[in-house]
Amino acid sequence: MNVQMYATSWCGDCWAARKFLDSHGIEYTEIDIDRDPTASAELVRRVGKRAIPQLVIDGEWFQPYKPGRGLLLDELYERLGISRH
Repeated sequence: MNVQMYATSWCGDCWAARKFLDSHGIEYTEIDIDRDPTASAELVRRVGKRAIPQLVIDGEWFQPYKPGRGLLLDELYERLGISRH
């Protein structure tokens, strides 16, 4: 599985997504949109705004959180194929 995460260093939701991925041993490549203007432009082109974090899982874009709700845990488990046992 190839996982990329578009994020920034200051984003609390990005920190939560990192913690989730790390705690489940999911390897990912982080792309800091503040440091890479090309990545920022790609994010806007793909999702219409600078909404972070964004995961790209095997080429499929997925926003793993919802404002006011936090991380979408059920969706993360399912999309990443993680068992809850």
